[in-house]
Amino acid sequence: MSLIPLRGLRPVETVSRSHGYCWITTEMAEETHAFEQTYIFNLLPNKTFTFQQDLHTTGLLMKWSMLGRISAQAFNFDHTFQSYRKNDFALNFFQDPCVKNNLKTLDASGAWKPLGSDVTHVDVETVPCTKVSVDIFEPIFSSGIVRPSGHIVKCYHEVNPDFDELRMMLLEEDSDNYHVVSPCDRQEFLFRLFKHIVLGGELCQYEDVISPYIESAKMIYKDLVNVQKDSDTREIRVASTILKVAAHDENGLCYPSGRDNEQTFAYLCIDPFKRHVYVLYHSFGIGLLSNNSVPCF
Repeated sequence: MSLIPLRGLRPVETVSRSHGYCWITTEMAEETHAFEQTYIFNLLPNKTFTFQQDLHTTGLLMKWSMLGRISAQAFNFDHTFQSYRKNDFALNFFQDPCVKNNLKTLDASGAWKPLGSDVTHVDVETVPCTKVSVDIFEPIFSSGIVRPSGHIVKCYHEVNPDFDELRMMLLEEDSDNYHVVSPCDRQEFLFRLFKHIVLGGELCQYEDVISPYIESAKMIYKDLVNVQKDSDTREIRVASTILKVAAHDENGLCYPSGRDNEQTFAYLCIDPFKRHVYVLYHSFGIGLLSNNSVPCF
């Protein structure tokens, strides 16, 4: 498969790997050391993301019950990002006045509002992000999950009558195909995006063919991830650092939502060269039924 024509690169943080398995460490950011400089953030209101502008993609997001509940926003920051300070970065981000007043979140009624909360600590998970092609999906094609035509194979499920081998592979650890994608590749940001859009929102209408899922995941990935060509090896590598985050205030979890759900998520996608951070947010629920009422940030 061809390379994803992404932008901009820097080595990603090391993820522990052994015998085909990998461990992703989730840490809690609580306070910034006095001798470390605080990051300051500013909203970039004119930054656009292709997946939010492309009519075909927004039509798919509407079909998957994600339209109007998924968003991307851009902020810049004032000094060099150091990966060892990722916890400070995340906490500084959520405590910054500009972020507090401009970062959008959905309330229980489905209305968009600024974060507003006084964040006390942040759960931070470093997400592996190394892929510069869509080869990660090849095992899905070679394992009987998808027919040569691209159609997804249907299957029986005790709870869900309209089920298929793709969702079985994504969700059921005891399924025959669960391990066709390695544990490390399952943790990759590109695969996580793919899984998020396959599972969709509360009234998701599932696809019969796999290509819309892959193409949409690729588009979102290209919007959020920066790559560069290594000057020595001439190889294309990912520059961005991806953090999955969950923020807490004095009352408990407040962002991305007060209720925990696998399909409610927030990622900080940090470009260390541009000093930009892109926030990908989704809150599980019933999406919009029309493109005409999509909010603009």
